[in-house]
Amino acid sequence: MGDSTEKVKMAATRDILRIGNCSGYYGDRFSAAREMVEDGPLDVLTGDYLAELTMLILWKTRQRNASGGYATTFLAQMEQILGTCLDRNIKVVTNAGGLNPGGLAAELGRVAEKLGLNPSIAHIEGDDLLDRIPDLQKRGHPFDHLGTGESLADAGVEPVTANAYLGAWGITEALRADADIVVCPRVTDASLVVGPAAWAFDWQRDDWDRLAGAVVAGHIIECGPQATGGNYAFFTELPTTAHLGYPLVEVAADGSCVVTKHPGTGGAVTVDTVTAQIVYEIQTPDYLNPDVVARFDSITLSDDGPDRVRVSGVRGRPAPDTAKVCLNYEGGYRNSATFVVTGLDIEAKADFAVRCLTDAVGGAETFAETDIRLIRTDKENASSNFEAQARLRITVKDQDEHKVGRRFFKAVAEFGLGSYPGMYLEQCDRVASSYGVYWPASVPVDVLDQRVVFQDGRKLDVALPPVRSYQPSETGPAAGQPITDTDETITAPLGLIVGARSGDKGGDANIGFWARSDEAYAWMRSYLDSERLHDLLPEAAGLDIDRYELPRLRAINFVVRGLLGDGVAATTRPDPQAKGLGEYLRSRFVEIPRALLPEGYALDAAPKEEPAR
Repeated sequence: MGDSTEKVKMAATRDILRIGNCSGYYGDRFSAAREMVEDGPLDVLTGDYLAELTMLILWKTRQRNASGGYATTFLAQMEQILGTCLDRNIKVVTNAGGLNPGGLAAELGRVAEKLGLNPSIAHIEGDDLLDRIPDLQKRGHPFDHLGTGESLADAGVEPVTANAYLGAWGITEALRADADIVVCPRVTDASLVVGPAAWAFDWQRDDWDRLAGAVVAGHIIECGPQATGGNYAFFTELPTTAHLGYPLVEVAADGSCVVTKHPGTGGAVTVDTVTAQIVYEIQTPDYLNPDVVARFDSITLSDDGPDRVRVSGVRGRPAPDTAKVCLNYEGGYRNSATFVVTGLDIEAKADFAVRCLTDAVGGAETFAETDIRLIRTDKENASSNFEAQARLRITVKDQDEHKVGRRFFKAVAEFGLGSYPGMYLEQCDRVASSYGVYWPASVPVDVLDQRVVFQDGRKLDVALPPVRSYQPSETGPAAGQPITDTDETITAPLGLIVGARSGDKGGDANIGFWARSDEAYAWMRSYLDSERLHDLLPEAAGLDIDRYELPRLRAINFVVRGLLGDGVAATTRPDPQAKGLGEYLRSRFVEIPRALLPEGYALDAAPKEEPAR
């Protein structure tokens, strides 16, 4: 096979590196790994299994089994494809190691031995800061909450996980040392692509633009088929929507790439499907990664043929001198009761149920937190029983498991015959469920100690990239005035001309909107500002909304601060990850210039005047 120096040299002379992704989260389509390996050419297979919530889930599994703490499905997937990967020299890079990358690497070794194979397996360490928190606090690192500024000590909570987001250079060093499989802990999602690209093209730690291009490539494929038509606003236009293919990127030595998929697989790769993924779960145009700050406002997308989109022009800035840390702590217990409310007097019936329940438990203040939501899905003079129904959802949270468990359930059950007419329950549990709280923080990168560990005992220290104190880039001008004062407008859903993709960033929600023509973007840019979004999203009342423009993508990103409370595991919002938020906003009726609407839409509609603001 030759020595590692020769391998690096050979890799550096290649034209492109084909990197495919087979997982966007823990529980994604199991067959995707085999499909990516068998359905077309590939150089590197990646799998993204981690999110903030996943770290908490893996901690719970490790409480039951001390040798666990990693994504077990990855093991079964590798049992199917390991031989093929070795035969075809396909490298495998994954963050399935979670809280126990060494444990997963050891299990992979046992699977390989059972199959009669002998891959070189490496894992990365250095992200786990849990045991180091007291010492780091003494050294002046308070783990301030990135949203509220409160220090971890002042909050008086005890984290159960604390993992720094590592970068790509551990992956690169492992591949340079001949690893066939690299098992990562909490590295950033994009690092799974950046590391192999830096290895293949022998990039240096200050190749900012190339590294930034790979970050964008990694961000595009990290969520699997979301880049090939999954969760896509205009899904009815796709040629196929069943069994979507998973994406791959053909990365070039200059950091540019082409996004594509294996021939014959479902879905589509278009400028719009790629744009939709780019605006997913981002914040400012500066996309901070441990190895580089990628300028998302420099991205240029162009059609490169059927199911091929070229990504170019990405610019990067020096790596930040701090690393983000994902902490989780036990928040307590929760339970919910969902009452079905039917027919007439919906609000009065819901009020009756709330009074009955709070009286039975001794008042809403009995619990640490009580969340009451009346979800109106009922129709007047409904044509079926189900269309006449609304739902009253009452959620309680407390440190006392019994209080929100059996006691809450008993209170709900006991007034079933003395409640509002037509009362019945859709859901209520006898046992409370525990929940965790996400605490985002940061530490200086120089406190991290990252290393690569091989199954044969070799260890490699990983050097840091050159870093710089991060200062936000200058952004473009804010939204301007409407296109003209004379444009005829009609009332229509925003989503007729605008796409959206939304998601969670800790306790914040992001909504990325994009237009499909220059004219529609010009209108959207002038019309859709933070004040307008407040009007369209009443539940954001009192919350800050940040707005960022990405004109090269004809996109605008909004970040609604605090909409999800303490994050996905703790929020009482029915849509805890804000997945449906963008589609809700696309359904809102606004005044749109007639000329921008699809041909033939509402031809008989009278022009509308813009309502006073």
